Amino acid sequence: MAAGALRESFRLAWPLVLSNLSVPLLGMVDTAVVGRLPEPYALGGVALGANLTSAVYFAFGFLRMGTTALTAQALGGGHVVEIRAAAWRAFLLAAAIGVLCVLAVPLALAAGSAAFAPEPAIDAEFRGYLQIRLLAAPLALANAVTLGWLLGMQDSRGPLLLLIATNLVNAVLDVVFVWGLGFTAPGVALATVIAEAFGLALGLWLIRRRLAALAEGARPGWPDILALGPFRRLLRINRDLFLRTIVLQAAFLSFMALASRQGPVVLAANAILMHFFMLASHGLDGFAYATEAMVGRAVGARNATALREAARAGFVNAGILAVLIGLGFWLAAPWIVGLLTAIETVRATALDYRLVVAILPVIAIWAFLFDGIFIGATRTAELRNAMLASIAVYGLAAASLVPSLGNPGLWAAMLVFLGSRGLFLGLLYRRAGFGASFAGGAAPG
Repeated sequence: MAAGALRESFRLAWPLVLSNLSVPLLGMVDTAVVGRLPEPYALGGVALGANLTSAVYFAFGFLRMGTTALTAQALGGGHVVEIRAAAWRAFLLAAAIGVLCVLAVPLALAAGSAAFAPEPAIDAEFRGYLQIRLLAAPLALANAVTLGWLLGMQDSRGPLLLLIATNLVNAVLDVVFVWGLGFTAPGVALATVIAEAFGLALGLWLIRRRLAALAEGARPGWPDILALGPFRRLLRINRDLFLRTIVLQAAFLSFMALASRQGPVVLAANAILMHFFMLASHGLDGFAYATEAMVGRAVGARNATALREAARAGFVNAGILAVLIGLGFWLAAPWIVGLLTAIETVRATALDYRLVVAILPVIAIWAFLFDGIFIGATRTAELRNAMLASIAVYGLAAASLVPSLGNPGLWAAMLVFLGSRGLFLGLLYRRAGFGASFAGGAAPG
């Protein structure tokens, strides 16, 4: 494996690891700000509204992933017009979806209130938060496109600047609106929306800087942007990624639903343990994103060797990080769990799964990295099919293990789900000549 690929993988990944970790930290800031108000209603409203908004925006994560892959492939192939056109198409799609989200606000408010059934005071805070966040959906989705395009251009420091600056603005405005001006949950939502507007302005400036370095005369016209073939490809890729994401969400929602049937202590303990998974996933995603960008560039250049080196470098670097995260979780679990809850029964139950959270990153990394490889190669139908197969395995494991073992069986089923995702994608990758057919190259020797 070439040392250059290892360095390139690390160069792209470390800013993404840092920027990704800022996302869950921002959620903790939101919670801390409203959590110090005299009444708990705002905290409940923010919790419900943030969860529902995150689920909606997570479902449209294909805007980031698809944009990264297509931009990286255009870069690798030296297609300057297509680099610009890919951004335009993605922004148009984000705008269309954002408008639909705005139109669906009344439905989302009614559905959220019916699903969560909060008491009236919490419901008022929830509705105030959700309405503001969803009315700004075009901003949030355009930011996903911006991040995807910059990463496709092999720029990871731009996303780092973008996410850190946006989250800092958000945190400052949280304090100003809630503690300074006396706003409650709607103030937290408004702070997020203003930060998203700031982030989009900064992101467009970063895109403009990158575009200025491209050939000046290579500008796409509307016929290039709206060409039927590329647009149909964009929609097909995003359809597969959307279905894959919905299935992934279904797996985690079912996990929490099965935990809730085992009583409040188990539910609370599993909610705390999922924070370990979220921290690990945001960190490991940095190398998955870097691999996605490098693989996309290799596919565009039709360079099978570069593709394989990008994949190997991603696995080596991310594997080291996964082991370090697992070791850190094992050592710090008592402190982290104690920080998140003071309820002794919940704390003791969570610490019973100390080994699970320690090995979880090492099992999950295979699925994360293969996701990056298949997205970068725009092999999204195979990615979708592997996810469908994995959730079937997860369902069988949960049905077999949970009735007899309870929560240990549920966590075993989750580890089986994560492991099967990596296994199925690994088999597909091997069948493709270790990615050689992705790039149109010869089978490796």
